[in-house]
Amino acid sequence: MRILLVTGTQTEELVREAAKDAGHDCDVAAIGEVASFISPKQLIDLIEKDHYDSVIVSGMCTADFSSVEAKTGVPVFLGPRHAADLAMILPGFGHIQLSRTIPADDLIAGMKRDRALETLAVIEEMVDPEFFIRGLKIGGGSRMKVVAEIMDAHRHPDIRSAVLSFFRSGADIVDLGFGFDTTPEDVRSVFLSLEGIEGPLAVDTQDPDLIRSALGRADLILSLQEKNIPEIGIEIAEAGVAAVVVPGEAGLSANLAAAEACGITCLIADPLLPPAGSGLVKALATIASADTEYPLFFGAGNVVELLDADSPGANALLAAMGKEVGAAMIFSSEHSDKTKGSVREMRTATMMMTLMYDRPYPKDLGLDLFVIKEKRRRREPPLRYNETLPISSSEKTLVYDPCGNFRIGIEENEIVAERRGVAIRGDDYRRIFAEIEANGWVSLLDHAAYLGKELYKAELAIRFGRSFEQDGDF
Repeated sequence: MRILLVTGTQTEELVREAAKDAGHDCDVAAIGEVASFISPKQLIDLIEKDHYDSVIVSGMCTADFSSVEAKTGVPVFLGPRHAADLAMILPGFGHIQLSRTIPADDLIAGMKRDRALETLAVIEEMVDPEFFIRGLKIGGGSRMKVVAEIMDAHRHPDIRSAVLSFFRSGADIVDLGFGFDTTPEDVRSVFLSLEGIEGPLAVDTQDPDLIRSALGRADLILSLQEKNIPEIGIEIAEAGVAAVVVPGEAGLSANLAAAEACGITCLIADPLLPPAGSGLVKALATIASADTEYPLFFGAGNVVELLDADSPGANALLAAMGKEVGAAMIFSSEHSDKTKGSVREMRTATMMMTLMYDRPYPKDLGLDLFVIKEKRRRREPPLRYNETLPISSSEKTLVYDPCGNFRIGIEENEIVAERRGVAIRGDDYRRIFAEIEANGWVSLLDHAAYLGKELYKAELAIRFGRSFEQDGDF
């Protein structure tokens, strides 16, 4: 197969290196400094100079090359956005169908993710669990199930939306916590407001009266111990509800035995996980060496909430720990701004741990939790210039755009650009700026540059779950 690789002079060397080890007959053509600027006419001229079976252009190209295919009969595919990634993609050309509209790096990443999700579904289907909670497989080698907590559920201004949001984020079970000021009527009211939601729900309280009020709908009870098992254990067993048992003062083994004696058949053991620095490693060692027949509950959320570090890496590592000790459930929470997004992160982490069934570590799985850092840095070609101009030390006098000024903010995970009482909303800064430009609402270059900066900063704030302040630092 003869392939024409179109590049620019800046990336020509990288492309030629990739072509050497591609396993295909590749011809490299440089068409000026930047490869993404090639026009359909330029591409037709290149193709007609020789015989080619396929053409691969930069993934940065935005031109429509359908006219090229119509005239030459040669298919034109988008390669990766960055020439440094071509060496990973080119050897698979012919086995992997590249796209005419999607850059190859996005396409390959999407294919890997789809394959990973298919594998996860197969694994989950084949597993023989310890038991089911509302159709959800628990234990037996199935994926660790994510339990997301909502504290003081009876005080939440929109508990139904919060529960649905957690399920959309990847929670397998949503746990409703109730404090000491809660009444049985509060519990019944909360569960009544959740009528019609099919996902598994848990109730988190040690008060027997509150547990009793939830038995009509709750699928899982947290947390049983020696003080409430004698009073409510038999009723839980009769309701056929699963329960998480904690050590209390009697100890985990004694409380599990007491719960089992009441007739509760679906039991989960929670050894309790202390925060980092307060016995985490010792607890992990104890859990790892414990010989128990019950599925394990792994309270990762308490560790992440009490650690001033970004949550994605912490959740990934704790999920790996949970996997090693054989946990069936992993607890996650989003009680603080710093842990927003933890449920989605933990769901991804549990999927990663399941996918490492045939390998010794969770790497190159098709799923990852990279947010800020990247797996590998690209080796980009050096910039070429003959002269460097000094930056003027004097500040330019501010001139307001006669078209008007904008107030930029974030509402409901969308960028909002408001001008004279009219707002443009969206999640893509480029589309918002294009709309501003199309309406003729910007006329000065420095104002256009400013808008681009602030709109993109707002998009980054949404992407990374950070605050946004117009004219402030990101």
